[in-house]
Amino acid sequence: MISGNKLVVVMPAYNAEKTLLQTYSELPMEYVDEVVLVDDASSDNTALVAKQLGIKTIVHPVNGGYGANQKTCYRAALESGADIVVMVHPDYQYSPRLVTAMASMITSGHYDVVLGSRILGGGALKGGMPYYKYVSNRLLTAFENLFLGVKLSEYHTGYRAFSRKVLEKLPLELNSDNFVFDNEMLAQAVIFGFNIGEISCPTKYFPEASSIKFWPSVRYGLGVVTTVCQFVLHRSHIKRYEMFGG
Repeated sequence: MISGNKLVVVMPAYNAEKTLLQTYSELPMEYVDEVVLVDDASSDNTALVAKQLGIKTIVHPVNGGYGANQKTCYRAALESGADIVVMVHPDYQYSPRLVTAMASMITSGHYDVVLGSRILGGGALKGGMPYYKYVSNRLLTAFENLFLGVKLSEYHTGYRAFSRKVLEKLPLELNSDNFVFDNEMLAQAVIFGFNIGEISCPTKYFPEASSIKFWPSVRYGLGVVTTVCQFVLHRSHIKRYEMFGG
């Protein structure tokens, strides 16, 4: 509980057996009311480790994709009565200790969405982010800032916090089941008028940390461009898209 609000941490997991314990052990459990892990049909013992830790665990019978995993995460969090939901990847790439700070930014009333940015503070490359990912991140972010009319340091972090009203309002079920879900969600938040804040977050890249490979990254980049184009067409009343409110 934080400032009288129920805080639920959700973990979209895939083959996170080796890093889950370390991630979970650094969560500020004095404030976190519940942790929900969704295992997207991992081939390792992620679900078993989660259950041994006492984490509420939901297992997809077949791999549905990163977006599908998040949809299940957010549905479960809302069903549990969450007021604030923080998504923490169980691969230990982002610091779990920042959950409290991100949730506090929501409870302040200033922000509806908070992103843990790898770019603020300049630690992305020091943390091991591949250079091609860094460059593509900067280029895509500049493109999105230009056309979405929001000034963010990055749109591509997987460390995110949301108020309940955001998750109830956004038509997330209409979004992709794949990685571009993240970007569609932020574009929706902008078009629905929610305030987005950022906090600097250190990041670590190592063999056990999940990361999109090169060609999936290319497909993701093309999906980001497509999402921005749809956003512009919708906001300009040239073409309507149901995921932006019909």
